[in-house]
Amino acid sequence: MKAMIHASKNGLEGLMYKEVTDRQPGHDEVKVRLQAAGLNHRDLFLMADRTTNDAPLILGSDGAGVIEAVGDGVPISLVGTDVIINPCIGWEHTHHIPLVPAILGGPSDGTFAESVIIPVQNAVRKPAYLSWDEAGGLPLSALTAYRALFTRGQLQQGEHVLIPGIGGGVATYAMLMALAAGARVSVTSRSEAKRQAALAHGANHVFDSHGDWKESVNGDAVDLILDSIGPATFDKYMEILKPNGRIVTFGASSGDRIEIPLRSIFFPQISIIGTSMGSGEEFADMLQFMERHALHPIIDSVFPLQDTAQAFHRMQQGAQLGNIGIRMK
Repeated sequence: MKAMIHASKNGLEGLMYKEVTDRQPGHDEVKVRLQAAGLNHRDLFLMADRTTNDAPLILGSDGAGVIEAVGDGVPISLVGTDVIINPCIGWEHTHHIPLVPAILGGPSDGTFAESVIIPVQNAVRKPAYLSWDEAGGLPLSALTAYRALFTRGQLQQGEHVLIPGIGGGVATYAMLMALAAGARVSVTSRSEAKRQAALAHGANHVFDSHGDWKESVNGDAVDLILDSIGPATFDKYMEILKPNGRIVTFGASSGDRIEIPLRSIFFPQISIIGTSMGSGEEFADMLQFMERHALHPIIDSVFPLQDTAQAFHRMQQGAQLGNIGIRMK
């Protein structure tokens, strides 16, 4: 089969489109003939950290396709089923959190290929209303957004949610989900084009990330902030959160270390909450939520499999709003 392999060099220079050995599923596994996949920033981080001594790897955590073969212990009747892939392997129950969740596409081979082998429980029936492109880029970002908003953030109808740095998949899913849940949603971006696009997709309020945040919220203090940026914006959060407000953090695009005056946390009783990916139970709940509200992913662009490196160049530029997809055919 054809696949996008990462080997020999770190970064995007290590990507190669080539023929690889086609495997068959083992016990409790299925083989999915992929129709579409999606990019995540995680893929860029993995490529940057890999060395010339690492074994070749097929990256990619997101994907959707058709089950074409099953291993021992799996009903043959599943062959031909349209599925969307839950990329978090071995995390079934929401409150039984693994120390380090196993994620498809590193260390195991992922979805930038014509087919992928996964545990049968990670092949979830695809909602019929989603196109292949929509389903292929949905899993990891939508799951992360759902857990951040509802499991960890405990979002309630009528609350005010702030999503700094609108543009990537998690942020755009979080915006759509929070609006569907009846929240007021504000977003920030340095890009005027992204701010206007967010308004077009239903955001209640937008403002420039470089502006005066306290003035920008105009007295409408925030209940919940979803943070993927870290130190570049973290000190601004304390200025706009309500007492008893929550910060749910799932990324650190501007660095790992922050410095916070403790009084700004304990006097207003602010909660800082970590989250990452999600469980099989949450994946099912997320798909049901999206289908119930007829939510469609925001697709920025779609590239053929052989042009995966070009797709990652667009992600590196930070120009996208929504998912960057990969189409197999």
